[in-house]
Amino acid sequence: MRKSQREIAESSRLISRRVLMLGVIQAAVISTLGLKLRSMQLEHAEEYRMLSDGNSIKIRLLPPARGLILDRNGTVIAGNEQNYRVTLTREDAGDISTVVARLRRIIPMNDRQAAELITEIRRRSAVTPVMVADRLTWQEFSSIALNAPALPGVTPESGLSRSYPRAGDFSHVLGYVGPVSDFDLSKIENPDPVLRLPEFQLGKIGMEAKLEEPLRGKAGSRRVEVNSAGREMRELSRQEGQQGATVQTTMDARLQNYAAQRLGNESAAAVVIDVTNGDIVAISSSPGFDPNKFVRGISSTDYKELMQHDHRPLADKTVQGAYPPGSTFKMVTLLAGLEAGVINPGSRFFCPGYIQVAGRRFHCWSKGGHGTVDAVRSLEQSCDVYYYELAQKVGIDRIAAMARRMGIGVRHDLPMSAITEGIAPDRAWKMARYKQEWQVGDSINASIGQGYVLASPLQLAVMAARVATGKEVIPRLVRAIDGVVQPVPEFADLGINPLHLRTARGGMDAVMNGSHGTARRARIVAPEWQMAGKTGTSQVRNITAAERARGVISNDQLPWNRRDHALFVCFAPYEMPRYAVSVVVEHGGGGSAVAAPIARDILLFALADGLPPLSAYPDGERAKVEEMWSKMNLMPEPASKTARAKA
Repeated sequence: MRKSQREIAESSRLISRRVLMLGVIQAAVISTLGLKLRSMQLEHAEEYRMLSDGNSIKIRLLPPARGLILDRNGTVIAGNEQNYRVTLTREDAGDISTVVARLRRIIPMNDRQAAELITEIRRRSAVTPVMVADRLTWQEFSSIALNAPALPGVTPESGLSRSYPRAGDFSHVLGYVGPVSDFDLSKIENPDPVLRLPEFQLGKIGMEAKLEEPLRGKAGSRRVEVNSAGREMRELSRQEGQQGATVQTTMDARLQNYAAQRLGNESAAAVVIDVTNGDIVAISSSPGFDPNKFVRGISSTDYKELMQHDHRPLADKTVQGAYPPGSTFKMVTLLAGLEAGVINPGSRFFCPGYIQVAGRRFHCWSKGGHGTVDAVRSLEQSCDVYYYELAQKVGIDRIAAMARRMGIGVRHDLPMSAITEGIAPDRAWKMARYKQEWQVGDSINASIGQGYVLASPLQLAVMAARVATGKEVIPRLVRAIDGVVQPVPEFADLGINPLHLRTARGGMDAVMNGSHGTARRARIVAPEWQMAGKTGTSQVRNITAAERARGVISNDQLPWNRRDHALFVCFAPYEMPRYAVSVVVEHGGGGSAVAAPIARDILLFALADGLPPLSAYPDGERAKVEEMWSKMNLMPEPASKTARAKA
């Protein structure tokens, strides 16, 4: 159909308008581009020339703040402190020797340190910053910042470093952090990139190492513009890292502090467990050390001193130490015999001071013997012959099975380093270990916690807790992570006849409160806190027949490292147990004289939630205890607890 002249004219007008509009838009775009080009070429020419000559965008990782570790009341026992440091990146530095020489005018650095720094920088990746110095003074830090144009590749940084405000109180359980080494990286399959930062600190031992991942947090990042000299021009964007988790432990900082001071300069260990939930409220190894020295870089002199100390301050005796438990093991042998039905609580054995087995004489600690004794009296007076006789009837396999039931010969799962399993020996164990048959003499030695039997202070505390409750008390150290309370399992019943447990507890009560109790002098006289316990003394040397004939040399006449270990386990209150305690004093001598008073004092502090009234002590002990307290520097109560008490 042909269009009319009118329609053709209308169509022409529409096309002309559209062409005009398109032309206007094109002109506007061209004008804008022209103005932008003019601006770039004339007004901002210098800026863009600088960028083209070497400016670039770099991504820098931001290390996250390490998570805090708290005690059960919220007291910080591992925190972070401000740290001024400086790093150097080879890619941006140019001539490293020149830059290091300039740095030496600001930061004290001898020739050897400068040479080692240059070697380390060249060994590392060109893009990896290398730590030059940390813990700078504010003057040193500000001087480096002011001289930044002359120090290409050098970056002054303000960050956080680990600190331990309670120093040695928690040194073994918390451990410490340190710089990430090549060895550390070799143990990790896919290391987090943040681990390669020069200032980053990694958990080395203890809880710091075992809880490394939740404590580490997540790295942040920042985009920065740097020029050809490596100097940062400006920060383009920043994404902060995520701080590590806050871990609340089961420990009480004040009780831990008291336990550490009560152990004093002894080579010793103490463990306190809340028997109702398994919380370890104190776990102290003595002597301690200052973990802050490791964070800051311990000197060779300080490290050598720690390594050569005869009390082994770097060893955690609470979980790594494995000791013959001595007579503290007698509850295990007794319960094994009672449960096997070879004796009952009234069964008696006669103790003349020794027994003769296979031509060998096994002595009781009491040369004159104890006469006829039953189960309770055997514990009260710690009669060895009773257990020699019992061991021959019950056999080592049943004793070993009961030991494992009570927590000895079992590795307890805690976030601590090198936890020992101890040894609860039986026939199969000796054959596998020594390719030898078990002998009756082995059973006799094991019955009183000597021979092959080994237990840690942690295991002895667990044993005491299980005797006290009849439950499979499982120790724990972590109470909450980021406010999420960790569940407490319902402890299974040990399945031991309640009468047999009452017999063992009755014997432990008699140790403390009986007229012939071996630890009567260390008893608690406050009836509401009545304590049950058991002493132990384990030999670390053989006593020959000739020495017995002449007279056994007393501990105080022997060199320190040949003296007996002193041990003690206990729980209280007797009727409704709350805490179980174990104490081991290496080469301390007698358990009743050395370990028992320490355990009693620590137990009383736990029960009273602070220093107990002097009336809880026997009359003859009060003046000595008061004098001891006057020499201590104890932690004050946390503010939160004081506020709750006032409310």
